Amino acid sequence: MNKSIADIRRDYSLHSLNESDVASNPTEQFAHWWNDALASEILEVNAMTLATSTKSGKPSARIVLLKGFDERGFVFFTNYESNKGKALAENPNAALIFFWKEIERQIRIEGVAQKISAAESDEYFFSRPEGSRIGAWASPQSKIIENRSVLEENVQQFSNRFKNSIPRPPHWGGYRVMPELIEFWQGRSNRLHDRIQYTKTVSGSWKVDRLAP
Repeated sequence: MNKSIADIRRDYSLHSLNESDVASNPTEQFAHWWNDALASEILEVNAMTLATSTKSGKPSARIVLLKGFDERGFVFFTNYESNKGKALAENPNAALIFFWKEIERQIRIEGVAQKISAAESDEYFFSRPEGSRIGAWASPQSKIIENRSVLEENVQQFSNRFKNSIPRPPHWGGYRVMPELIEFWQGRSNRLHDRIQYTKTVSGSWKVDRLAP
């Protein structure tokens, strides 16, 4: 017998999150949880939802991969001419979500996305496998194509063109989401979850609050 969607639920009991236990800086707190997630051997631990909005307010979301983080923000790479790239050009406000179900944790980040430097994009691009570098040239990301053979032909074309060295495409590079708000969510029993929110103040410091679940 099929289980009703309304009956699907799970109680959370692995951890707790108290104000006295968290770091004063959200980047440091993220690093603590990131290390916990790595130790838990979560599949695609760096997968995160990226939400963007057009200038008119039409939202869109998709999964991208975190490729670095520090005090400045959270970095991912993409085609600047893709739908998300076009949205960020119109409206740089963005949100990120990590959900690590294995450790019953979620991190929600709101901030402003900005292109990283060409040097930073070059450094990551040239660390990628050759096939991924060719793929950045071959895929007109988000555009309608007739069939998969379009991609295969493009791969062959650019493979022939860049036999000796594959440069970074001018339309491909990184963004850094510079956080203004970061929320750490720890699943708890009976849906009485722990939620600790960091909000950046005008002075650049961080205000820490507990939110009701």
